[in-house]
Amino acid sequence: MRKFIHNYIHCGLLGWFLEITFTAFQAFRRRDFKLPGVTSIWMFPIYGLAALLAPLCRLLRHQNFIFRGLVYTGIIFTGEFLTGILLRRRELCPWNYERSRWNIAKVIRLDYAPCWFAAGLLFERLLLETEETHRTI
Repeated sequence: MRKFIHNYIHCGLLGWFLEITFTAFQAFRRRDFKLPGVTSIWMFPIYGLAALLAPLCRLLRHQNFIFRGLVYTGIIFTGEFLTGILLRRRELCPWNYERSRWNIAKVIRLDYAPCWFAAGLLFERLLLETEETHRTI
């Protein structure tokens, strides 16, 4: 349980960092050079759920990175959809993709698949490195 909590915190922090960086880059594209990166407190526990990928990461570690990235993308889309729908029911969802023609139920953007592909592989690296560190201690 201690390892899971450790992974949960690290995945939550990595997710926050990635989201703040991504939204700052979007501001840069709009020529807002203040680069405001934004997130929501709700996103920490959602990104923290990536810790649940640890057993899958171990199982897939010898597979091709494209296969692994596609699997993680599908799982992340599923998590984003479920948490987005749950938060929308309570009017708490911090994201709304209704302006994108690639949206599903306003909570998923299919054109973000490459971002989730990369994020999944980053979470995998974090989780596998954490496992290696715990093994050597």
